[in-house]
Amino acid sequence: MEYLAIIAFSITACVTPGPNNAMIMASGLNYGISRSMPHYLGIVLGFPTMVLAVGLGIAQLFEVYPTMHLVLKIAGAVYLSYLAYKIATAPVSESNEAKGKPFTFIQAAAFQWVNPKAWVLAVGATVTYTTLGEGYVLQVITIGLIFLVFGAPCIMLWLWGGASLKTLMRSPNTVRIFNISMAILLVGSLVPVFIELYQQVSI
Repeated sequence: MEYLAIIAFSITACVTPGPNNAMIMASGLNYGISRSMPHYLGIVLGFPTMVLAVGLGIAQLFEVYPTMHLVLKIAGAVYLSYLAYKIATAPVSESNEAKGKPFTFIQAAAFQWVNPKAWVLAVGATVTYTTLGEGYVLQVITIGLIFLVFGAPCIMLWLWGGASLKTLMRSPNTVRIFNISMAILLVGSLVPVFIELYQQVSI
């Protein structure tokens, strides 16, 4: 296996903007690091688990039942749009404390399955960096572990960044503007998905 290539891929994938990072950064600002830890751990452990599941066979179901993939993609896009709305309209108190609740571990882990970027990364990594035959299962497990080890600090940077901004954003209006910005970033990450869905439906 090309370990350095997989490590570089995992770092790039996990440190760049996407639904997970936009949401964990918003959670860091609104709820702080300690309250956001279940959300963080759900991402850190949930995505490598998804990589294992995809690499070990779930992706093959989409080849047999392509409609499943389309339905999941539509559901994911709709759900992410809803989450963007919730982030943008989250009520903020005068003390800058969000009145809602951060994601739980289960919610964050389950979120990976409706996250378009997670699907692209999981499928892309397992297809690109594995070879069929003896040792395939070990290769998939290795990729999952690499995402776990190198992805965790990348995602923590976004959580820490969001929490650090709290000291700078002392007015509720500033926090609202930040939340709206994160919501726009979240929707922006869906633009390629919406374009793809439009092309599929219009065919």
